[in-house]
Amino acid sequence: MSPLELDRDPAWLSREELDAARQRLPILYVDAVPVRVDDRGAVSAVGVLLRLGPDGRVSRELVSGRVLHHERVRDAILRHLEKDLGPMALPRVPVSPQPFTVAEYFPTPGVTPFHDPRQHAVSLAFVVPVAGDCSPQNDALDLTWLTPDQCLDPGVQAEMDRGHGVLLRQALAHLGHPV
Repeated sequence: MSPLELDRDPAWLSREELDAARQRLPILYVDAVPVRVDDRGAVSAVGVLLRLGPDGRVSRELVSGRVLHHERVRDAILRHLEKDLGPMALPRVPVSPQPFTVAEYFPTPGVTPFHDPRQHAVSLAFVVPVAGDCSPQNDALDLTWLTPDQCLDPGVQAEMDRGHGVLLRQALAHLGHPV
């Protein structure tokens, strides 16, 4: 099934059913850290989105979204990268992607560094090289490419929402960058 067909799949949940499920079940998500790599495979830049939150606050976030019913994790990663970075991002997701960590988002702040006021979500987090032209899409206001050192700047980290700053530091540590 294509991603558009998944959105219309009657086996998936209506908005009301999803809201009810979010009150009772952990929901599976994927987080993606888009990166540019040089010829040696070293990360030269990390893509960070600028978004307007439901509370009207502007913050920085990573690519993130839920896995749909009957959707492979790899396909969910590709769908969310395209949704946020555009169809020409050209992500290089491995055939069998392996997450660098699992993040648990709780509706109660402080249980973990990750917070989502809507739900308890379990997210598989991936670093994904992108080779094409990227531009912010949908609800993303901007896309900024930062060096790994710039990602660790306290000012940038303070702008990261929902624990995405922690996730970004974990991704950089996974890649061997000193944090």
